[in-house]
Amino acid sequence: MKIKEIVDVKCVEVKLQSTDKFEAIAELVGILNEAGKLKDYDIALKSVMDREAIRSTGVGQGFAIPHGKCAAVDTLVMAVGKTSEPIDYQSIDKEPVELIVLLVSPTDTTGPHIQALAQISRIMTTEESRKKIWRSKTSEELFKAIIGE
Repeated sequence: MKIKEIVDVKCVEVKLQSTDKFEAIAELVGILNEAGKLKDYDIALKSVMDREAIRSTGVGQGFAIPHGKCAAVDTLVMAVGKTSEPIDYQSIDKEPVELIVLLVSPTDTTGPHIQALAQISRIMTTEESRKKIWRSKTSEELFKAIIGE
């Protein structure tokens, strides 16, 4: 499984309007919903919010990977957003977040979910990938940076 198989350019936003992490999660779930990727917005939002309540998914270096498993999807889906301004995300490094990668997967699908988290983590730890992400000014540029083009 490759990132480009689960992310659609329609689900990439370079200027999220949200000013806190919970608004940003809701905005990204809304983007998935508007793109027709969800069967139920409320179920998807609840699954991600419930996971976030356990422990912040702010992984450091300005990145967060909120995720959830639920019956609102048939396959793993992903939305990506850059915040208009850095937001406090209670990240492990205590730094604000500027890029949020949201994953929603079916309840019974563990393998692809873990693989996607690992691939996103690799992207975030590669300096060249991070530079492309931070330089992205359009959804298309951010999409290409995320899928490694």
